[in-house]
Amino acid sequence: MSHQKFMRLFAKWHIWLGWLVGLPVLMWTVTGLVMIWVPIEDVRGNHLRADLPELRTEGLVLPDVPDTVQSISLESFPDGPGWIVVEEDGGRYRYSPTDGRLYNPLLEEGAREVAEAAFAGDAELQRVTYFPADSVPMDFRWPVNVWQAHFSDDTNLYIAAQTGEVLAVRTDWWRTFDFVWGLHIMDLQTRDLETQSQFNHITLLVFAILSVFGALLGCTLMFRRRKARVKANA
Repeated sequence: MSHQKFMRLFAKWHIWLGWLVGLPVLMWTVTGLVMIWVPIEDVRGNHLRADLPELRTEGLVLPDVPDTVQSISLESFPDGPGWIVVEEDGGRYRYSPTDGRLYNPLLEEGAREVAEAAFAGDAELQRVTYFPADSVPMDFRWPVNVWQAHFSDDTNLYIAAQTGEVLAVRTDWWRTFDFVWGLHIMDLQTRDLETQSQFNHITLLVFAILSVFGALLGCTLMFRRRKARVKANA
């Protein structure tokens, strides 16, 4: 096959690939623009988290924990410091820094107090709802028993029922970002902003490979057109 026939074949492939991958490429560009529009710290609602009190180490008592654990750390909470113990099975528990006792899981009133102390926005707390690990809301998606504190500006704070830790802040912009991220990776089911979940699934890989192939064909055709112009000018 002659060089010109190869180029005509490349041009035909390039046109068909352009029709096939044009929409995904436009979607990747638009969703990428949306995702960089607001700093990721604001998307995650860091500006809505109240400053935690400074840790004080005087008079600390080590917690009474099992013989083997993954880690023990002293952390700050809205109501003061606490030991966070991660046991071998991954379970997280909070212990008192003054007498070493294990804290009981939060009840509704305790979750409400934590939410009001941890939220730095102006909206009012409307309700507090408990969700077990196997049925958490879509805008949380971690397998953890949590309290959802819902505020009047549609912000949700998620508080770990066992430890009282504020695990996530979810705003309207976060939910928009989350949806756009799902479009960007072509996976609206298992997307996960916090852990940057696996997105090398077959749909995305196929369209990405076709896009690269189409771009390479376009670059090849550019050289062909450039040579054609040079001959015409000669």
